[in-house]
Amino acid sequence: MKKRKLYDVSAPNKSTGIINGESSNVLNWDDVRFSWAYPKYKHMLGNFWTPFEINMSNDQRQWSELTEDERHTFKMIIGLLAMLDSIQTDYAGKVADYLTDSSLNALMIILAQQEVVHNHSYSYVLSSLVPRHEQEEVFNYWKTDKILRDRNDFIAGGYIDFVEDQTPVNMAKSIVYDVILEGLFFYASFAFFYDLARQGKMTASSQMINYINRDEELHVDLFAKIFKELLIEYPELNNEENKQFAYDTFKRAVELEIKWGNYIIGNKFDSIDSTELAEYIKFTANKRLKQLGYSEKLYPEATNTMKWIKYFENVNDSKQDFFEGKSRQYAKVNDDNGFDDL
Repeated sequence: MKKRKLYDVSAPNKSTGIINGESSNVLNWDDVRFSWAYPKYKHMLGNFWTPFEINMSNDQRQWSELTEDERHTFKMIIGLLAMLDSIQTDYAGKVADYLTDSSLNALMIILAQQEVVHNHSYSYVLSSLVPRHEQEEVFNYWKTDKILRDRNDFIAGGYIDFVEDQTPVNMAKSIVYDVILEGLFFYASFAFFYDLARQGKMTASSQMINYINRDEELHVDLFAKIFKELLIEYPELNNEENKQFAYDTFKRAVELEIKWGNYIIGNKFDSIDSTELAEYIKFTANKRLKQLGYSEKLYPEATNTMKWIKYFENVNDSKQDFFEGKSRQYAKVNDDNGFDDL
């Protein structure tokens, strides 16, 4: 695969291929290869937020009132999320280098910026709740905890193959890992924060998770679109071997996520059930495979056993946030509006 040129006076603005194509690298949103790129840009831009918007004062008061298990699980999850979003920031930039169209590069830059904000938010939350030495311990959990290492090494290994050998098939496989990272490996952890919120606990932290959750859904959709476009332009990748790779990789990911859920949540809390959580993880895996274009369910019997989570995920669909009663409607135009409407 070849990297996108800094500029090319002999090439058109609209790229000739998703990868290995020609493009001037000049971004004209009215002249891009993919019709979905500009609506995606507006949606991602409309999600802009910063941790400073979140008032942590109530969570500070409640922190000491949590049980020891709740505080431990809270910190373990923050440690996990910090590591995953850190490597995701770097991975997005490496993928961007090989996407021919400048609009896709722009989307990757926004995605990477959002991942940086996510990491900042973890520091912001921890600095509000625990002393500095404890923050440092949390950010080092991923190095020493075996369950965390197993999950993180699994994802990192899938990314490294592409980083070290840039081929269309390695890019496609790395995107499968990306969808697992952003669309599956966060979700047992998100469930814990939403469960606290429905009990009226740590609602500011849960609001932050809601914003991150909303971003990650857009990121999954973006990478799923790139994946399907890649298979269209390189039909030789759309074969049984690569399909089986996706299913096998998701199966292993589900095993790791369920193990993680049992480790951090298990049966420690009366309000969240580990069996239901495992079923929810399988349900989510089916959903992500479908987004990649694989409609056959990996777990045919899996159902959404935690439908109450949707209430918290959909906070941003309303005019005001459930937690803070403050407007989140940043987007100024609809997806079907023209560029000039800005």
